[in-house]
Amino acid sequence: MSTHDSSNTFELGQHVVRRLGYGAMQLAGPRVFGPPKDRDAALAVLREAVGSGVNHIDTSDFYGPHITNQLIREALHPYPDDVVIVTKVGARRGEDASWLRADSAAELTQAVHDNLRNLGRDVLDVVNLRVMFDAHGPAEGSIEAPLTALAELQRQGLIRHIGVSNVTRAQIEEARRICEIVCVQNHYNLVHRDDDALIDELARDGIAYVPYFPLGGFTPLQSSTLSEVAHELAATPMQVALAWLLRRSPNLLLIPGTSSVAHLRENLAAAALMLPEQAIRRLDAL
Repeated sequence: MSTHDSSNTFELGQHVVRRLGYGAMQLAGPRVFGPPKDRDAALAVLREAVGSGVNHIDTSDFYGPHITNQLIREALHPYPDDVVIVTKVGARRGEDASWLRADSAAELTQAVHDNLRNLGRDVLDVVNLRVMFDAHGPAEGSIEAPLTALAELQRQGLIRHIGVSNVTRAQIEEARRICEIVCVQNHYNLVHRDDDALIDELARDGIAYVPYFPLGGFTPLQSSTLSEVAHELAATPMQVALAWLLRRSPNLLLIPGTSSVAHLRENLAAAALMLPEQAIRRLDAL
């Protein structure tokens, strides 16, 4: 299953980004809602990420809501020329921190303008349509209407590139008939591999695949095999899981999140971790 590619960069639309990026979701408060416990620590993580060479940051204005984008702006604006900020629209937060569908043309337009304002941008690098037929995983249904609305905002010059998130293969095919799709963001990691065939298909077409929850999300990956391999390599299980993903396919762009500078440094060190073939075979068999 695993394939080897030594490149540490990939094209995301017109941008070339390092394959190990940073996801900002954990910078908000508990349940991705409200402000962080330590605002200075959150700002420090963002500055450390970019200072360490990360140039792909994943966010959304419904994280918080608004919190993570405001933190990103405070920490990094004016942005380095090579930093690519990828955001998501299509959802909103209820007062009880619930995740709600918000993909009418009016809601998407408002979301794009909210992202522009809170990030301090004139144009958004990449906007993913987060499909919310089922908040917990892909579910079939046409996405023509919301994607057509996003494509119109792209024509207006507010968005450079469009991606899709939480989608089925049929929805990806539908999306590609409407506009160019530069990335797909779905749930994928060492033990959740429903998209194996899809990843390879997208790689052949030069489309980035961005796994969300690359380390398991709110329930971190746990596996005795993973722990054993990590111990043998003097690495952490999470470093091994990231290294496996980097080797899996050259079009995988990783966005592990953390609110800790120390944990961020651990994650970034995974880019230099070499997995022996025997270890890869054991991990592939999970």
